[in-house]
Parts: sequence; structure tokens; C-alpha cells
Amino acid sequence: MTRHVAVIGAGITGAATALELLRDGHRVTILEPAPPGGEQAASYGNAGWFSSMSVIPPSGPGLWRKVPGFVMDPLGPLAIRWRYLPKVLPWLLRYLAAGWTEERVLRVAQALRPLLQDSPVLHAALAAEAGVPELVEHRGLINAYTSRTAFEGEAMGWRIRRQVGITWTELEGAALRKAEPDLDPAYTFAVLIGEAGRCLDPGRYVAALVALAQQRGAALRQASATGLSIEGGRLRAVTLADGSALACDAAVICAGARSKALAAIAGDPVPLETERGYHVMLRGVTQGPRHSMSLSAAKMVVNPMRDGLRAAGQVEIAGLDAAPNWKRAEILRDHLLKSFPGLPRDLPADRVAFWMGHRPSMPDGLPCLGPSRATPDVIHAFGHGHVGLVAGPRTGRLVAQLLAGREPEIPIAAFSPARFR
Repeated sequence: MTRHVAVIGAGITGAATALELLRDGHRVTILEPAPPGGEQAASYGNAGWFSSMSVIPPSGPGLWRKVPGFVMDPLGPLAIRWRYLPKVLPWLLRYLAAGWTEERVLRVAQALRPLLQDSPVLHAALAAEAGVPELVEHRGLINAYTSRTAFEGEAMGWRIRRQVGITWTELEGAALRKAEPDLDPAYTFAVLIGEAGRCLDPGRYVAALVALAQQRGAALRQASATGLSIEGGRLRAVTLADGSALACDAAVICAGARSKALAAIAGDPVPLETERGYHVMLRGVTQGPRHSMSLSAAKMVVNPMRDGLRAAGQVEIAGLDAAPNWKRAEILRDHLLKSFPGLPRDLPADRVAFWMGHRPSMPDGLPCLGPSRATPDVIHAFGHGHVGLVAGPRTGRLVAQLLAGREPEIPIAAFSPARFR
């Protein structure tokens, strides 16, 4: 059955969803208040990893002991602004509970693995369709450590990855130096995950996917969705910030960290929170890493991109409206310069760019993906947290399958919005 579907949000999830719905013959209108792929989007500022191995939730056993330090240290790798703590406390307790035991972490990994598996292959196919195949590479990703002992300190996570089918190659000593000659010698051990990949310009990539959707018949409307008109258990329209309404008979909520209010209107008051992340770009820089890599000591990802070198990371819990704390981006810059001593120290200000964005995060590390409580005409597809970019293509396929009444290609029960009722 052909339907008119409103896709609310033009990030990677919205772009992939629009393309899959068009394949099924639906009429599609994409609602996005700003240009797709622009700096307002989490997809734009992403580290660029197609990290199919990112199946471990952000919290883990014993993390609760560190919470007081997070509150006291506003510049640590995970910081909580103390004035926001009372509001975020219920979310934080669920966040800690999700990683309370190894068994719980394993359950999250088992749910995420099928969602993320083969992601670089799916992204490569989309990029080729959109005419930007050069933006997707499938050369593997490196996780670097200062020692094998440091790697073994994360043994639980790697043990669980192996349990769900992820493999890697160890690089140590001369092998690591050969792979990454410019890396700080303090890093002596690494693992290369060959199945993973990367994007060389996430903003341009998402913009190209939306442009492809438009070429195939999708309408792009510069507007914010503020409500849903549901009558008799069926969707009639999406209401917009200017007071108008878009008549449609289906909608997909994929507005990232701003999906919470719409989800509540659709009958699902979910505990969505923003994990604010930062990045720094050294524009025009070609020195440094040969591979995209995670640096354990610095708690950040470094990715050589089309227009320079990006370092991304940090988690700040402070809500949607608080002003950025640019010292956090400066920390990333300083870690980057320390990790690759050959990088230029005297770049002019216009070649050093800082960014802050909003990861849409559920407390249990799993996205919300499934029909709403109010009507099967509204599909939730948000809350991917740290795996939004990597999960985008398969999420789009799953949304199309749900709206068509087909069996989802992977199990999605763990992602149901009903888990929070």
C-alpha cells in the first residue's frame, strides 16, 4: 500500500529511511528546519566511524563509583553539570543500571550486533547510489593503548565482543610503529578491527543522501514538527511550528535528541537525553594518523577526513539548551597534538574549528525502534546514542519493513519503546 510518509528529521537515520521508503513506492516528505548535513545535526559532527564493533553500552560495572568525580570535574571525559543533576538523575540511574553486571552488558551487545553488522557494506552501497563513493572507506579501525595491560583492563568489553562474533588483529611494537609511524611512542599496543570502516565527510555524505532522495521524488520541507494529529488510532497530519499541518498517513520520528516530545504525543514518554559531544577539526592537515583510530588514554577518536583531521569525543550531560563549554574542545585539541607530536602547532585560527552537538541517547544504550503506542502509523527511530551513524542504513531498512508490515530482517524486540512503560 502506497502511503504519504512524513520523515521527521534529515540526519543519517532520516536520510536512509527516506530512501528505503521511496524504494517501496511511498510518497515521502522530509521535515528538517535547517539544511541537511549542516552543523546543527549530530550526523555532521560525528567522528566518522562505521564502528560495527561498538556494541558495548557506555556504562559498565562499577561506573557508579566514578559519578561523584564526574560531577566535580567539569572537564573530564564524562562530565555532568551539577545544576542539571537533579533533572537527569532518573536517566542517570537507568544508565548505570544498564551496565551494572557483565550479563546486562552482554544482552545489550547481543541486541546491537545485528543492527551494526555489515554497516560499512551498507554505507558503501548508499554512497555509491548517491554519487559519493569516495566518502566511504572500508579499511578497518584501530583501537590504540599505551600497553597490553591497558588493553587487558578493558577485558570484559573485548571478551563480549568476541562472544558476539567480532574479531581483530593485534598490533604491537614494530608492527604498530609501521602502521602508525607518527603516533606518540607512548602507545605500544593496538587492535585493528578489519570489518569496520569510516566516512571522510559525514555532513557532505548525509546531504548527498537527502539530495538523492529528492531526485527520486521526496519533498524536502524546511520546517520543525511540533505535534501529531491522531484520530481514531490513525495518523491524519503532522503539525508544524508555523501553525500549519502536513496531511499524511504515516510518520517516522527520527529527530535525534529532539524526538522526546513527539514520542510522548505518540503515546510513548521515553527517557531520551542528550549526551553532548565535541569535536575539533584541523583543516588542511595531512600529517598524523594513517588510519582512523581510538586513543584509549585520551578517550577520543581521531579520523583523517577529506578536509583535515578530526578528533571527537567527550560526553557532557547538560541538556539541550546549555551553552557549549569550549574548554572541552580545547582538551581534544591538546590531546590530539600530544598524541601526534608532528602535527603543526601554529595553525591560524581559521584552520582550527570547534563543534558541539547532541547525541540522542537512551539510558540502556539501545535505540527506540518500533511502532508507537498510539498508532502503528507512527514509527520511532531515534535514540541511537554513540552508534547513530553506523546504524543508519539498517535502521532505514527496518523502518520501511515495519511500515509495510513485513518481518524485520533482524530481531528488534530489545529496541521497543514499550520497554519504558
